[in-house]
Amino acid sequence: MENLQEIFKAEANDLIEDLEKSLFSLEQNPEDKSLIERVFRVMHTFKGNCNMFGFETMGDFTHSLETIYDLIREGKLQLSEEILNITLLSVDHIRCVLDDGELANEENRKNHEKLVTGIDKIINENIGQIKSVAKDSPPVQQANEERLSTYYILFRPKDYILKDGTNPMYLLDELAALGKSKVSVHLHDIPRLDAIDAETCYIFWDIYLTTKAPITTIEDVFIFVVNDCQLEVHKIADENLLENKDFVEKIDKELSYKENIDVEELQKFVNSLYQNNQEAEVKKDELKTTSTSVNTGKKETSVSSIRVSSEKLDDLMNLVSELVTTQASLSLFAEQSNIPELMAIAENMEKISRRLRDNTFSICLIPIENMLTRFQRLVRDLSQELGKKIELKTEGTDTELDKSIIESLADPILHILRNSIDHGIEDVETRKKQGKNEKGTILFKAYYSGTNVIIEIKDDGKGIDPEKIRSKAISKGLIDENAQLSEKEMLDLLFLPGFSTAQQVTEVSGRGVGMDVVMRKISEIRGDVSLESKKNEGTSTIIKLPLTLSIIDGLLVKIKETFFVIPLASVGKVYEVNREKVTDTFNNLVVLDGRQVPFLNLHEEFTLKDDIPDLLQMVVVNYDENEVGLTVDEIIGEYQAVLKPLGKLYKDIDIISGATILGDGTIALVLDTNKIIKNFSEKTYKMEEIK
Repeated sequence: MENLQEIFKAEANDLIEDLEKSLFSLEQNPEDKSLIERVFRVMHTFKGNCNMFGFETMGDFTHSLETIYDLIREGKLQLSEEILNITLLSVDHIRCVLDDGELANEENRKNHEKLVTGIDKIINENIGQIKSVAKDSPPVQQANEERLSTYYILFRPKDYILKDGTNPMYLLDELAALGKSKVSVHLHDIPRLDAIDAETCYIFWDIYLTTKAPITTIEDVFIFVVNDCQLEVHKIADENLLENKDFVEKIDKELSYKENIDVEELQKFVNSLYQNNQEAEVKKDELKTTSTSVNTGKKETSVSSIRVSSEKLDDLMNLVSELVTTQASLSLFAEQSNIPELMAIAENMEKISRRLRDNTFSICLIPIENMLTRFQRLVRDLSQELGKKIELKTEGTDTELDKSIIESLADPILHILRNSIDHGIEDVETRKKQGKNEKGTILFKAYYSGTNVIIEIKDDGKGIDPEKIRSKAISKGLIDENAQLSEKEMLDLLFLPGFSTAQQVTEVSGRGVGMDVVMRKISEIRGDVSLESKKNEGTSTIIKLPLTLSIIDGLLVKIKETFFVIPLASVGKVYEVNREKVTDTFNNLVVLDGRQVPFLNLHEEFTLKDDIPDLLQMVVVNYDENEVGLTVDEIIGEYQAVLKPLGKLYKDIDIISGATILGDGTIALVLDTNKIIKNFSEKTYKMEEIK
């Protein structure tokens, strides 16, 4: 039972996420009946799961919440901000008590009682209004609420259903308990006796059910076999057809032998019975078929997706990483052995491992939209708390990232959004005075750029005043008052530890812990972050991230006896240059293809100045929108680098992303070219300041 409850919790989190997402959509489109129906269905499914797995308290709580949306979808209650607020608070509460089903925590218990009181108040107030309206309604209308309905149900299990431990007869019994039923069993697919497999299901059923239960209750009978059968549920009449002799005769003489029943033809026959027997006051719109088909296609389809625990994906990624390392050893051994057959095997292994690596990457990639619900919630709640009107718009949310990056990205983005809401976007009155729309906008945009993903978070608020940053930096002793800084350099000061332009501490932001936290968190996942801002127009935060953290395609190079890997995604071109061109040069510039390119002499950066070869390799890499050269002794070739962390002792060496093990067991260091160039630029700037 414990394992089943863990499965329930995993599915519950998905349902909660879907519910919260649906509620945000409903808030934007309150008249959309499909969204109201979607919210109701998610609640109904969640309630059924709770009761099935022994979480009765949550089941009862969700049932009360579900009642509100049942009233809304029936047009008896109007969706309001109060209802949305208490629903979102209820979603938070459900998420909290997934591990506290018995409400042992005092805070959870008090919150539960408070929410139950609020939900009951909404229900009781509106039910009172409905009852008062009902008193003035004709008696026929009250009778309609208790009317029996007849349904046609096709239940066709997959042949393997018995092997899963499911007994279809129990489902038929549960269905029969809902009312009066008539069942036709189809035996057409049963093979000869000597070919029968006792664990294979060969039969299927047509069921005619008369009940007061709604269609959702009928569907819930099959909730745990929905992927293991063809199921169709059609409401065909608002009366008890099983008491109609003509209908029963139709079943016995014709329908019970039909392998495939045409629902439209069945409905036409039922309509003809109505026309002959129904009283004149029954309206035609009451005869329309209400049908729900869980699997309406004639063909059986295989399961399109499965649930896999994140631990298994991590294990798979680790195994693939080890395979890549072992394959590198095999390739090296094959090359040294000079055996043609072995070299062919090694080449095939390399192709297979590369394809396996790419497929594993794609499995571990998650759409960014999975993070959006918490961001939408933050914007909604904080904007209300601060009395501002703010809308979160999104683009490119189907862009995918490594799940480990997604997990590490949430907190930095939440911090950026808080800054935009608290410090960036103005209040309604201020925006009106400035001629802006009273509703502020935050745009969350994601897109691919080479082997990287770019995330932009842009608000249309007051922007950042560069002079304010400059004054703050001077007062903190970070820059000299005569220093000449570009606007970008002044914005970069915001990433320094403890730098904050907030005048007062708030519950939202401005505690002196600012963008340096964002920078540190993004750096930990080998990303980069920058700011762009225009006064009174808004601020953009641009985050550049690698697609994955585990394995990269790199360029293996050598300086002295040390191997380095430069990410291939950042490499533009490689040149040969004479030593004289890169030693004792003015401003570290070299002419390549007739143009001046700034470069870094890695011999000097890594203090490896002795015995520099006469001919060096210049690897030109991309940095922002510019190109920068890096000098190395030798280019070995392309290499799949399995990244390993350097450990706690080297955690502050940010110019090294990690290390990788070569085929012969040698360690190669993976360079972060962006950090190397950025650190060099900052060091050069400080030296010029001193001069």
